[in-house]
Amino acid sequence: MPAPTESPPRVVIIDDDESVRESLRGLFRSVGLPTELHVSVNDYLATGRPGDPGCIVLDIRLPGQSGLEFTEILAASEAPQSVVLISGHVDVQMAVRAMKAGAVDVLTKPVREQDLLEAVNRAIAQDKQRRDLAERGAAVRARYATLTERERQVMRLVAEGLLNKQIAARIDLTEATVKLHRGQVMRKMEALSVPDLVRMGDLLE
Repeated sequence: MPAPTESPPRVVIIDDDESVRESLRGLFRSVGLPTELHVSVNDYLATGRPGDPGCIVLDIRLPGQSGLEFTEILAASEAPQSVVLISGHVDVQMAVRAMKAGAVDVLTKPVREQDLLEAVNRAIAQDKQRRDLAERGAAVRARYATLTERERQVMRLVAEGLLNKQIAARIDLTEATVKLHRGQVMRKMEALSVPDLVRMGDLLE
């Protein structure tokens, strides 16, 4: 059975102004980006597909939950999404709060099309990078789960830069036994080199 393909990135537009929504839909469609329109955060959460690849473009001031509040909630969640905020008025305090919450950019209406397209492209690239990292981390954790406790111990010490002889002295094993465990670790973790194993260790933290 073929592996499921991931949905193409799409731009979710959340704005209570219909003319803004339609204008942005036209802009993104002109460059081949699928869009999804919502009038509020609650509407998006109820009828959208939170967590799909892409990014969210939303107004800072929205009925109900504000765009800024939603950005902060997303940043603290287990499934953060890339966000570009737009508003008719952006003050310094608001912009700082938005950037601290992880917004890719904060743009003032009327938004220059090129500025918005560049911000959305950065947001989509950030989203892809985050997803790729999460996917790799999940694969590494699955392989790590196949290691014995002794192999995990050896892996940690190899990642610290210790030689087989040093590891043997540290955990009271023969150097030949350490070498055997080390080979098993490299094989099970599918590590191409020690630096590769170290990077895998970083993903486990």
